Amino acid sequence: MFSDKEVIEATRKWVCVRLDSYESEQHQEWVRRFLNGTFQNSAFCLLSPDGTEWLSKSGRGPNQVFGRAGNLISSMDEIVQRYAPKASPSEAIVQDFHSLRQAINVASADQRVLVLVAGPEEATKPLNDSLRKVAWHDDHVGRFHWDFESDAAVVSDLVSKNKAEQGIFLLRADKFGLAAEVMAELPLDASVSDLSEALKTTNKEYAATTEKKVYASHVAEGRKEGIHFEGAVPYGEDRDGDGFIDKARGKGGKGAK
Repeated sequence: MFSDKEVIEATRKWVCVRLDSYESEQHQEWVRRFLNGTFQNSAFCLLSPDGTEWLSKSGRGPNQVFGRAGNLISSMDEIVQRYAPKASPSEAIVQDFHSLRQAINVASADQRVLVLVAGPEEATKPLNDSLRKVAWHDDHVGRFHWDFESDAAVVSDLVSKNKAEQGIFLLRADKFGLAAEVMAELPLDASVSDLSEALKTTNKEYAATTEKKVYASHVAEGRKEGIHFEGAVPYGEDRDGDGFIDKARGKGGKGAK
């Protein structure tokens, strides 16, 4: 495995795309492309900026493709020289999940503040442009998740302490990512400086008051409490590549057809 310190400098010039493969059949098909038609819970490949050309072999993770960390870093350094930046990072689109429930679940898992832009689409869609300079600023990039939601009923159902029907809400997801509460809120027309300051303040508070999760004990606690997050597609892996999720270990055979 590679430590953050070993690869952080090499990855600063790259964009990491993580597919949330249990929320989309299309994303699962992408994973299959990199795993010879099988579906497993992780895949790795270096792609060209337009996402069409493979710049490396593919596998379950970077260690399977490159072996030692030094090989990964040297390969990435060499490849990135071929692609001179044509635009500023601030011109990239702002992150938006398949759904608010997914955004809350991922924010909980990653232990990040979730920035929810809520309101009618005609009011929030233009913000995908104006918020870019905030979302991709060095002070904030990689520290938050972002989501846009136009259905007020969905927001009301999943988010507590929201006092307005629309606005920019900075959310703390609960322990298991099933709901969230508002830590701070701003109007949709908040200035860049006001939003930036709110992000810094809220992130500082979140870091100071959030206990770091330990995977094994967190999973054990969730199982004990009967926590279940229903995915949009069935959980599990298709290691034999027959197009169906394999049965659980110990039960034998292929997935039911």
